[in-house]
Amino acid sequence: MRKQAKSTLQMIKTLQRPKGQRSIKLGKAPGTVTYIGQRKAKKSSLNLIAYDDSDLVKQEVKVSEDLDIGAQTTKTQWFTIKGLNDEASMLNLAKVSGLNPLVMEDIVNTESRPKIDEYTEYIFVVLKMLYPNKEGRIVKEHLALVLKPGRVFVYQEIEDDIFDGVRNRLEQHTGRIRSRGSDYLFFALIDAVIDHYFMVLETMEEKLDALELVVYTNPREETVYEIQQLRKDILKIRKSMAPVRELIARLIETESPLITKDTKVFLRDILDHTIEINETLHIQREMAFGLMELYMGQVSNKMNQVMKVLTIMASIFIPLTFIAGIYGMNFKNMPELEWNYGYFAILGVMLGVFIVLLVYFKRKDWL
Repeated sequence: MRKQAKSTLQMIKTLQRPKGQRSIKLGKAPGTVTYIGQRKAKKSSLNLIAYDDSDLVKQEVKVSEDLDIGAQTTKTQWFTIKGLNDEASMLNLAKVSGLNPLVMEDIVNTESRPKIDEYTEYIFVVLKMLYPNKEGRIVKEHLALVLKPGRVFVYQEIEDDIFDGVRNRLEQHTGRIRSRGSDYLFFALIDAVIDHYFMVLETMEEKLDALELVVYTNPREETVYEIQQLRKDILKIRKSMAPVRELIARLIETESPLITKDTKVFLRDILDHTIEINETLHIQREMAFGLMELYMGQVSNKMNQVMKVLTIMASIFIPLTFIAGIYGMNFKNMPELEWNYGYFAILGVMLGVFIVLLVYFKRKDWL
């Protein structure tokens, strides 16, 4: 019992939501750089990849007040900033990159929803980077992108990301990415995020199939917690994915010169993917809710089977108990009591009743 109670308590803890940190911002002016999130990196790091059709340069840049990231260059520059809780470095980056304080506030707020803001000199996008970890759990990371002429800034919480494919294409000079501008790099990064949503959906589908098999064959007490966790994961993905469709549509419809017509053709492909993902999420959400109903139905059926067996046993022993009760009375004027074979006759009658009832229940398919 102790082990079962302990496992139940652990399951309940896994379903509890992490406490929000929005109260940190209470009383502060809009645009104040205040990190809201769970990740604690030691210090922000800044990596740069500069490339054109013939050359590629990678280097690590120190974040400081005299940092110059606005120098003119013919290369497309990809800045990756990792570690958002270093508020001093974030303030320095806001100054040298010329970002609006409200934009920087959204960058360090990991609870902000996916969104897009258009400014005269840049386009700002917030996304959620989702991917399954080794344990099969869905990891959600905050991601912010800023598109400027010839430059793309990527702000993320931790070292790990999902952009290795884009880096490999740049290094190996495959595809069209090296011959196009910063808007195509901007598209490629968003496309990598969307592609990993499909991986997450595949993981969810595998879990749904596995849980469906468990519910059909051997529903356990832990199954209901697994279903509930799956439902929460699907809702988490949906919350992160639902606004992306509108976000991509706005990028396609924008009149900003930062996005060329050629790149908008590729963005339309992403829009189709977001529609497909949202439709799949809707189906998986309905399947998850159906699993809970199926679980309750299976548990109810299992209980009905137990009650059926008990009812049949009771139905068999009721007439036997009735016969035993009659001959258990202590009346003197009972002729069968004086009969030498009365005991064996009554046992035979009881056995006959038992067999007749068994045959009857069998023919009715109750056994």
